[in-house]
Amino acid sequence: MKATVEYIEKKFEEFNRQMFAGKLPKLPIELSNAKTFLGQCAFKKRLTVFGKVKLYDFRMRISTRFDLTEREIEDTIIHEMIHYYIGVNNLKDTSAHGQLFRQMMNSINERYGRSLTISHKVTKQQKEEAHDTRQRWHVVAVIDFKNGKTGIKVLPRIVQRILNYYNKVGAVSEVAAIRLYMSNDIFFNRYPNSGALTATFVERETAMSHLADAEKLQCDGKRIIRTK
Repeated sequence: MKATVEYIEKKFEEFNRQMFAGKLPKLPIELSNAKTFLGQCAFKKRLTVFGKVKLYDFRMRISTRFDLTEREIEDTIIHEMIHYYIGVNNLKDTSAHGQLFRQMMNSINERYGRSLTISHKVTKQQKEEAHDTRQRWHVVAVIDFKNGKTGIKVLPRIVQRILNYYNKVGAVSEVAAIRLYMSNDIFFNRYPNSGALTATFVERETAMSHLADAEKLQCDGKRIIRTK
């Protein structure tokens, strides 16, 4: 599920009445494509004439880059509402997720059966699922190692750099074979594109399933020949 502004506003009103006694003022809701956070309570700071820091211009940002369950989205909204409550009321806490935040979080979890945590950072799986989905052409090297493992490497579409990788990696004693493909499968968007003499180990079946429709490139160490 991916949240909409309308959905977040509706949940904000519901949770505000239920958990915050309706005391939170409405704030702008923004959708983000960020891949480093699920939610964020953003604000600005200014110094008052009395030398105190005043927080203002609050806004809630929810990333729609990830496909989350409805409960995960709800917990993310509530998490940011706690930050908002502390900030808009200018309450003191020991840190961003300090004693006050934890007290409020634990109380909400206990009273309303939620699963809020201190951190709702993006998981490794969510990062992988959120990779760029635009189709683009890649040169993919598949390396068969003598120990039975399979590695892949996404290479720059520059002939000399492809040949350099092909020849040097192919000459490594642990390598049984190296093959080149041209593919536009979005699976390969997640891998770094470089000529570095490295490879990422993957399950052979996984790699080859994403290369089923790829063009196999012929290489004799001096030339690369397209077969289509």
